[in-house]
Amino acid sequence: MERISSRKNPLCLQLRKLAADGKYRREIGRFLCDSPKLTEEALRWAPEMVDAVVTTPGQAFGELPPSVRAVEVPEDVMASVAPSKTPQGVLAVCRMREAALPEKLDGSRYVVLDGVQDPGNVGTILRTADAFWADGLLLVNGCADLYHPRTLRASMGAVFRCPVWICDALEAAALLKRSGIPLYGAALRADTRDIREMDYTRAAAAIGSEGRGLSNEILTLCGATVKIPMNERCESLNAAAAAAALLWEMARGRK
Repeated sequence: MERISSRKNPLCLQLRKLAADGKYRREIGRFLCDSPKLTEEALRWAPEMVDAVVTTPGQAFGELPPSVRAVEVPEDVMASVAPSKTPQGVLAVCRMREAALPEKLDGSRYVVLDGVQDPGNVGTILRTADAFWADGLLLVNGCADLYHPRTLRASMGAVFRCPVWICDALEAAALLKRSGIPLYGAALRADTRDIREMDYTRAAAAIGSEGRGLSNEILTLCGATVKIPMNERCESLNAAAAAAALLWEMARGRK
């Protein structure tokens, strides 16, 4: 176990930048997990992604792989580097996954997020997609940073289990077309159908931001649109709630 007590140590400086700067995260291909839960999920599902684990004294943590740097810091140093206001005493530095789009999607059900900019919503939708057996997410049109601390926290470790690709709308549409997967948009237009009437044997659902809904760009790429039945006095659902309803419906026919 390596021990660091200075806030000016290069690792501490890196931790602060990883917590606060998305551009820096992308430049070095690393991100920060800010809790024992996220760190445990990383070590369980993707140990090859973990570079270092940083803890405060007294934190019980299992034996780490030999390739993982183990560091202990005082609580005041942890408070100075952790992104959360109440640090839980464990951080992990992880490598980002390879982000290149595959030539073809071999799964059955996917979600396309269109300009969903709230990190909590993106993380919650990723967690829900993982829970309901979705095969991956495509983030288009400026969605929240997948590796923002709030996104990661809301994902509850799903970021290590469910594939996510970041691309533009045309790339996403071309990939779905090559893979034989129709795209259904959660929006209202002339061809809109109840979500319970659709065939989700192989399908992708597009969900837009709460404020704007789906962009015109994505809408023109959708083969059909769907609506979630709800009380007439309610105008819409939160993006994460809408995604949960769609993903549940998509998973109902799963064997």
